[in-house]
Amino acid sequence: MSTLITAVRSLVAYVFVIAYLVIIGAPALLIGIATNTHRHLIVLAVACIRIALGILGIRVMVAGGEHIQRGRAALYAVNHASNVEPPIIFAVLRELTPRLKVVYKAVLRKLPILGRGFDAVGFVPIERENRERATQAIDQAARSVQSGNSLLMFPEGTRSRTGELLPFKKGAFVLAIKVQAPVVPTAIFGAARAMRPGSPLIWPTTVRVHFGAPVETAGLELADRDTLAQRVRGEVAHLLDDAARADGGTSGSL
Repeated sequence: MSTLITAVRSLVAYVFVIAYLVIIGAPALLIGIATNTHRHLIVLAVACIRIALGILGIRVMVAGGEHIQRGRAALYAVNHASNVEPPIIFAVLRELTPRLKVVYKAVLRKLPILGRGFDAVGFVPIERENRERATQAIDQAARSVQSGNSLLMFPEGTRSRTGELLPFKKGAFVLAIKVQAPVVPTAIFGAARAMRPGSPLIWPTTVRVHFGAPVETAGLELADRDTLAQRVRGEVAHLLDDAARADGGTSGSL
């Protein structure tokens, strides 16, 4: 019976998101393009995520919110094991730090409505397989940070199929050093229970988001990028361990 209920809730959530994009998202995007404004798009996106999570029965718990850099631009380096993680972490961070952009896989830019929406709000598409375009994306992201925006990044570069933390790619840390912005280690735990590999079903569960103390980059040079990546990865690993121990606790709520 639980599988049937989960299937129904998943279907309702999928239908809701599609309808929301078509009925609300598309007109809002046209208004944004016509008026050169985008704040309403972010507000509507967060509302959609919140409602969808409610339909699915996913509860989000937050720890370490005091490490959010509200007064300065920062990079948030997050692990990635499930497709539900990006919208969850975006909704959490957007509530706590208004000037937030996302570095995302360029292939998602092809999605109808969403792709144009990503462009409109200043998200940065990255094509890691193409060195020249990846470099251009890093430069675009650097300009965004220099203008005062924080960035949400997934330095593993792809989803971990096993849940084990993958090696961190260097691009995020090259960027952090270039702009001398702090990197906030961030762990999201429990999302792999919500959406299992190869299944379209999304199960109700509690997802924990833990933020760590920022790792400063002031004074670092590009030669330090590997050391920085290893340090941040180690911090994310510790946060994942903390989240696993606290799983089922109540240190805060979205």
